[in-house]
Amino acid sequence: MTAHRRRIALLGATGSIGSSALDVIARHPDRFELAALSAHSRVDDLVALCERFRPAVAVIANEAGHAALRDGLAARGLATEARAGEAALDAIAADPDSDTVIAAIVGAAGVSSTLAAARAGKRLLLANKESVVLAGSVLMRTAAAHGACILPIDSEHNAIFQCLPADGGRGGVRRLLLTASGGPFRGRSRESLRLITPDEACAHPNWVMGRKISVDSATLMNKGLEVIEAHHLFGLPPERIEVVVHPQSVIHSLVDYVDGSVLAQLGNPDMRTALAYGLAWPERIDSGVAALDLAALARFDFSAPDPDAFPCLGLAYAALREGGTAPAILNAANEVAVAAFLAGRLPFLGISALIEATLATVAAEPADDLAVLLATDGEARRKAGELLSRMATA
Repeated sequence: MTAHRRRIALLGATGSIGSSALDVIARHPDRFELAALSAHSRVDDLVALCERFRPAVAVIANEAGHAALRDGLAARGLATEARAGEAALDAIAADPDSDTVIAAIVGAAGVSSTLAAARAGKRLLLANKESVVLAGSVLMRTAAAHGACILPIDSEHNAIFQCLPADGGRGGVRRLLLTASGGPFRGRSRESLRLITPDEACAHPNWVMGRKISVDSATLMNKGLEVIEAHHLFGLPPERIEVVVHPQSVIHSLVDYVDGSVLAQLGNPDMRTALAYGLAWPERIDSGVAALDLAALARFDFSAPDPDAFPCLGLAYAALREGGTAPAILNAANEVAVAAFLAGRLPFLGISALIEATLATVAAEPADDLAVLLATDGEARRKAGELLSRMATA
């Protein structure tokens, strides 16, 4: 018996996660339809997707693109309604016309709409890790209060979700083991990373991703953010969440149990697997991902991360242990640092230096309220910008 046809709001439709989600959705027109699509500023791409999928609403986050979106839809004779801005994103996330929201907006810009989906009690396919890093306790509390079902789409957290007890308990769980590819600079010394260019940092060996998350992978900040995310999603303290480098990116993460059993989820490095799992859960559907050929792989390698070459991971653990608004400060400083690196204003090793300086400058405080977290986010960005200017002129 086929489940009811899910109506989906896809936030961040033109990014890499969005493209993968659309591929899975298109394979199952009997199960899924798109109620709403959003993009940040790529109006032409959004219009093309509307022509293909015919959602009721399309939102361009950058309000300057509203007229172009409206006119582009009209020129193609589409009935899709054009909206713009953050409030419009929140509205489609909460709209009862959809029962499922895919939160794939990159960065802190996705936090508000993710929380709106949680307040509306949606099935929330969570690919925006910053929502959990910046406002994890608020998000989890909101989801619980309103009956939202959070299904993590990061490959690592999706893997852990699949390996945890089916009843949702944590009985017998000893550790969560997050795997890291090691990025493009695995095995290199800190000294060898001084002259790294943005293009080199974005050349991930296994995954096709956007430039911001590719840099995060290269610094291992991506894994640090995932440690914070795992803490909130699965309720384990930082000392029971570990990172292991696994360059093949086939074992997506593992759960270690007290009886000595270790359960792992394996698959080819393709986000469609996690998206298909989240869309159809608790059923499984074809994702378009090829079957795993273990004989062709021949071997799996593992090693510990290098804290000297990749200090961002240690900074993330430190922020998680400090608690309160410290992870929000970490995330904000990282976004400023990565943007500066991609713009040629900061060297690769300057990313961790700027984050560390911001954490030392902006005081952490209790984080029980979203307004406090957003204010801290703004203050951390301002301070990181000031520190960046000093570093650039030093």
